[in-house]
Amino acid sequence: MTAPHPFRQWLQLEQLRLGTRVTFANDEFFAAKERIISTEAPVFIPDKYDEHGKWMDGWETRRRRAPGHDYCVIRLGVPGVIHGVDIDTSFFTGNYPPQASLEACVSDHDVPSAGWQEILPLTDLQGDAHHLLPIESDKVWSHLRLNIFPDGGIARLRVYGELRASAADGLIDLFALENGGRAIDCSDEHYGSMHNLNVSGRGVNMGDGWETARRRGPGHDWAILKLGQRGAIESVEVDTAHFKGNYPDRISLAAASFAADEPVTFDDARWQVLLPEAKLYADSQHAFEDLQELGAVSHVRMFIYPDGGISRIRLFGHAEKKS
Repeated sequence: MTAPHPFRQWLQLEQLRLGTRVTFANDEFFAAKERIISTEAPVFIPDKYDEHGKWMDGWETRRRRAPGHDYCVIRLGVPGVIHGVDIDTSFFTGNYPPQASLEACVSDHDVPSAGWQEILPLTDLQGDAHHLLPIESDKVWSHLRLNIFPDGGIARLRVYGELRASAADGLIDLFALENGGRAIDCSDEHYGSMHNLNVSGRGVNMGDGWETARRRGPGHDWAILKLGQRGAIESVEVDTAHFKGNYPDRISLAAASFAADEPVTFDDARWQVLLPEAKLYADSQHAFEDLQELGAVSHVRMFIYPDGGISRIRLFGHAEKKS
C-alpha cells in the first residue's frame, strides 16, 4: 500500500486557479519560469527541442559561468501559512541544482526587494526526485523566493498550507476556501481531490471535483471537512455537476466541535447527525435546509453511498462571534 502524502491535509497554495503567479526569474534560458507551477504533472518528451536546446517541462536556467546563484519569485494568489513544499526535479538528471533554499515575505509588490526571511535552509537535492520538506513557520506569507545553487532546472514547486481568514458577518459559506475551509481526510480520492470540494464556482468538468473509485465491497466513502469559520450550519448545497453515471446515490452529514489543537478522528463519539441520508441526482444542485440544530461546530463528516463523485459542497451559516 502506498504511504499517504505527508501534506495531504493541506491545500496547494501555488494553484493557478487561486491566482498564483511566477513574477520573476533572474534567468529562464532553457525553460520558462511559469512552468514551475503548472497544474499538470511534469512530462518528458524525448525528441522535443526548441531554439535554446532540449525542451524541459519546468524552470531551467543556463549554465552559470560566474559566482552567484539563480532564483525565481512566486506570488501566491491568496496569502497563507506554509506547512510544507515539494521541490520536484522530475526528469532533470544531469541538469538539476545540487542545492536549494526558500525565503518568504509579505508584500504588495510583484517582486519585493526587502523583507525576505528564510523558511527553508540550504537543502541538498537529487535528480529526478520529489523532495517533500516540512516548513516550520506559523506566519502568513504572500511571496516565495526559490533559490537554486548554482543553476539548473526544477520541474515543479508545490506549496502546501492553509488559509486563515477572519470571521465575516452575515450568512457565509463556512467551508469555502476563501473563508479558510479545507478537507482534511477522506476514504479515497482515486479520480478527484477532496480539495476541489470548496473551490469557488461550479466545477468546470468531472475532473474538477472529488471522486472515489468504484466500490466493490460493503461500506461507503467519506470525507472530513474543516470549517474555516466555526459556526452553526443553517443550510447545505451539494453540487454533482458533471457527474452523471457516477454520482453518489445518497449523502448524509454529521458535525462536531473540536478544539483547534485537537486531533479529529472518524469515529469520535461527538459526531452528531446534521443531515440524515438524502437522495442525490445526476448533474444537479441540491439544497438542504431541514437540518438538525447542533449549534456552533468546527467540522463536518460527509458520507456518500456507496461511492462516486461530488463537485462542490457549501455549508452556509453564521460564524461564531469570538468573545
